[in-house]
Amino acid sequence: MDAVFHALAHEVRRSMLRRLAGGELTVSELAGPLTMSLAAASKHVQVLESAGLLRRTITGRRHVCRLESGPLETASAWLSFYQRHWSERLDALDEVLHDDAEESR
Repeated sequence: MDAVFHALAHEVRRSMLRRLAGGELTVSELAGPLTMSLAAASKHVQVLESAGLLRRTITGRRHVCRLESGPLETASAWLSFYQRHWSERLDALDEVLHDDAEESR
C-alpha cells in the first residue's frame, strides 16, 4: 500500500489515472496533454505500474496502459476505516461540547 500512496502523491500520476478511467491509452497519449517529455511521462507510468495501478501491454513500440482498480480499492477500504473512526470521534466530541454548552446556560 505504501507504493500506492507514493504513486498517488504526485498530481501528474493522479491525472494519468483519471484519464485511464475512461479506457486504455498509450504512453504517448498519456503524455500528450502534459508539459513534459515522453521520457518523463514514461517514468511516471513506471511508478504507477510498480504500484500495480496500471498494467502495460507492449506490442512492438506501442505501449498500451489500462487502469488496475484492485490497489485503489484496497487503499479506499483502508481510508474508509479511518474515516469512520474519526467521524465517530468527532461526533462524540460534538456531543460533549453540546452538553457542556447546555449546562452553561
